[in-house]
Amino acid sequence: MKKSILIQNGRVVDPAQAINKITNVYIEDGKICAITNASPNADIIINASGNIVCPGFIDIHMHEDDYDPKTDTVSRSMAESALHMGVTLDIGGNCGDNAFDPKHYLDVTDRDGAPVNLGLLAGHTYLREQIPNHNKYKAVDALALKTMTKACASLLDCGCLGISFGVKYVPGTTPEELSALASLCQKGDKLVASHVRQDLDEVFAAADELATVSQACGVRVQFSHIGSMGGYGQMPRLLENIKNYRAKGIDMLCDCYPYNAFSTGIGETTYDDGFLTRYQADYDSILIASGKYAGKRCTKEIFDELRATAPDTATVGYFMNDTDIETALLSPLVMIGSDGVRTSGMGHPRASGSFARFISDYIRPGKIELLEGINKMTAMVANRLHLPHKGNFLPGSDADVTIFDLENVRDCATYENGQIPAKGFSYVLIGGEIALQDDQIVNNRLGKSVRK
Repeated sequence: MKKSILIQNGRVVDPAQAINKITNVYIEDGKICAITNASPNADIIINASGNIVCPGFIDIHMHEDDYDPKTDTVSRSMAESALHMGVTLDIGGNCGDNAFDPKHYLDVTDRDGAPVNLGLLAGHTYLREQIPNHNKYKAVDALALKTMTKACASLLDCGCLGISFGVKYVPGTTPEELSALASLCQKGDKLVASHVRQDLDEVFAAADELATVSQACGVRVQFSHIGSMGGYGQMPRLLENIKNYRAKGIDMLCDCYPYNAFSTGIGETTYDDGFLTRYQADYDSILIASGKYAGKRCTKEIFDELRATAPDTATVGYFMNDTDIETALLSPLVMIGSDGVRTSGMGHPRASGSFARFISDYIRPGKIELLEGINKMTAMVANRLHLPHKGNFLPGSDADVTIFDLENVRDCATYENGQIPAKGFSYVLIGGEIALQDDQIVNNRLGKSVRK
């Protein structure tokens, strides 16, 4: 049974109401009741002195945990990492990928509970892979596209928050294919997110393609993990282009994680022939993050072996530019998204550290003002997803709350061990119940599906 909670004497930061002051938050029956200077009686009193009290963080771009069809259960690895860094809502199904049928995945989440709340996008690549003899380098025929469109419409009707594309990973995707599926998001004004077609200097044409989809289909678009697409010297021009799109009425925004290295499978198109020339790098710029060579720098021999025999092997690519990543993270066009993903339990530290790292490296040293920084993780994201009861402390909103020590938050994960949890989080509440206290998970089943 849910109880009343009074969070006292913390610095309450709620960007949705431009609040940044020491006061109290009162919660009843899992909902925000009031931000108040009074101290009403409550079943539970949390002393938040010296801490920031803000809406729970929303990760707009992650990749949901694995689903096991044999046991009909979902892993909790990344969701628990999210909880450790103050996230209360994960948005999975990004880059065109779904771990399993999104409707069933959401149903299992509601049946079993989860460490954090979960919303899903319907993945274009997932839909494509249901087509017999799918080839990522080739276009689908008219019948296949009709089948995909029908399936996608059904997933949106079942509550998916939008559609995601991973066009770089599916080069055969045609503009007609993009438009046919993206147009479905007109209904309900849902979001179209895309890992765009190319990075480096080709990213400008890729951004143009996404803008064209937005304009032609009348939909809002999200440029996924802009740092890993334009973080090689292109960022100032790329952000200026997006600003110009918006001036023309094209609703495009972006997300970014605070790291200067990306992660992807060694068998993906990222590493197709010519990639070393494109990135002006050598094989040792790649760290193997899973499998038999985990923790080792790549060589040509390892690369050739894994591409041929273990294409799902996770890698970390050290190619990105620090200055470009900072430029993106400080832009008002960009919100925080971890792009968290793991392969066999291993992977990039961003799944464990993105939100903590943004606090420690950007908010704490004053690179970005506190209210603005929290906005990029809360209200800005909730508004983007059209979730009015998330990401704010308005009366009646869901009591998803993150309480953290600004001076001591830190990401602890490394590229060699990306699973080490973040530190400095005093409490995380989900639906008005305590999920984490003093960096320790106390209840990992409070999360439910978020559908629209």
